[in-house]
This record gives sequence, structure tokens and C-alpha cells, in this order.
Amino acid sequence: MLAKYWKKIGILILIIACIINVMSKLVNKVALNDELKASVQYLYNEAKQENNK
Repeated sequence: MLAKYWKKIGILILIIACIINVMSKLVNKVALNDELKASVQYLYNEAKQENNK
């Protein structure tokens, strides 16, 4: 029975893998954007403190 449906099972597995891949990239992109914003804010604060001295 498995031999009869192997193409459909393979396509289903590929679709699930693609969805997981896209979702993980979106989650990592959001986390990366937050990290970059935090880094820019830190550098801005450091430069501001240097100018005040």
C-alpha cells in the first residue's frame, strides 16, 4: 500500500519541510532585527555619553 502512495507522501513531507523552513527564517529575521536595533541603540547611547564628557 505504501508503494502506491509514495509520491503523495513525499510531496506532503516536502511541503511540511518548506513551511517549517519559511517559518523558522521569519522568526530568526524578527530576532535579528531586534538584535540589530538593540546594538544601534547601545552604540548611540555610548556615543552620547562620550560627547557629554
